[in-house]
Amino acid sequence: MTEQKRYKQPFKRIMFCTDFSGNADYAFDFALEEASRSPDSVLYLFHVIPEPDAQFWKTYLYEVEDIDAKARSDIDAKIKADYLSRLPEGMDLEVDIRVGSDYAAILEFAEEKNVDLIIIGRHGRSSFSTIFFGSVTEKIVRKAKCAVLIIPKTAKHGQEGPTPCVSATMGSSPGSAC
Repeated sequence: MTEQKRYKQPFKRIMFCTDFSGNADYAFDFALEEASRSPDSVLYLFHVIPEPDAQFWKTYLYEVEDIDAKARSDIDAKIKADYLSRLPEGMDLEVDIRVGSDYAAILEFAEEKNVDLIIIGRHGRSSFSTIFFGSVTEKIVRKAKCAVLIIPKTAKHGQEGPTPCVSATMGSSPGSAC
């Protein structure tokens, strides 16, 4: 049995990952709550723009005029509307956007910033698909060197279902409760 680390102090370096889904927006409430527990905490908002795998799509996408500027402008507007507007007065939010592999970029950022807690919304995929294809959340839980708070869709608005769970097993397999 893996011994779980008990956190007596509030997390200081909190990373909130968003794909701009409704569940990610809901998970932001958990990030705000956790960041508010300590006045000297740092809250990072992190988004990954998936890089197309096929060379054809890379070539096509980069031929479109000002696609990078347009994408950045749209993302900045979404962050301002959905997240910055909900930020309590006095709380700072550092935003980072990267292009690449979603789970790899998340793990890399978490190590760079020495993150204590990663907060991420889980999408409602079946466990069958996770076994064969994996998921971003599962990969993060397996490889993260910090605690991970997973917010399932069913936690939203008091619906019946699993409650959010923290995986603090530092790199081992996620528990069945997650």
